[in-house]
Amino acid sequence: MSYDRALTVFSPDGHLMQIKYAMEAVQRGACSVGVQGKDSLVLCVERKTATQLQDSRTVKKILKIDDHIYLAFAGLTADARVLASRARNESQSFTLNYEDTVDVDYLARFIAHLQQRYTQSGGRRPFGVSTIIAGIDASGKHSLYMTEPSGNLARWSAVACGRNQKTVREYLENNYEADMSEEQTLKLAVKSILEVVDQGMRRCVGEKRGKHRCAQYR
Repeated sequence: MSYDRALTVFSPDGHLMQIKYAMEAVQRGACSVGVQGKDSLVLCVERKTATQLQDSRTVKKILKIDDHIYLAFAGLTADARVLASRARNESQSFTLNYEDTVDVDYLARFIAHLQQRYTQSGGRRPFGVSTIIAGIDASGKHSLYMTEPSGNLARWSAVACGRNQKTVREYLENNYEADMSEEQTLKLAVKSILEVVDQGMRRCVGEKRGKHRCAQYR
């Protein structure tokens, strides 16, 4: 029997093969990194060279969900765009109903729950994307989360997903320090992603979130 033909059928070793294939799509995507400092958050992504006639400004790997929440991803760009759109709608609905900004934890759980729902029923496929969600709550609390195609959710101090994610995570584990300044956090994120970027193509773009400010680095 081919266990990879149906999403809802487990293989004898307890795996859902379609989810494994979705994870493979993530690992083939451009690398994304998230790092949390003492009072800042940095998202940094590998940026592939655009073709000669392509407008590189239209290819975005870091998406704004709300004024205080950003999302980076690895995997299928179209799937990430759908998740981001649903997350924006949920954030606006939360603000409309409760007259308050949505918590980062709430929105991360919403995205993870949405991804998990697409692993439970036939006629669908899992989202081929992992997301790194960074944001600052109204209380000033900084949070960094990562979701996976299976719907798994975890909070991190520093994390990477996508191409060569194991190498980048090892670098982060060896060099991460608690209570890093904004500049130290930014440097760690950039240096970690340069571990996997090809020579001659070392271009990266990041979003720095600290004290409700946002800036791009190239």
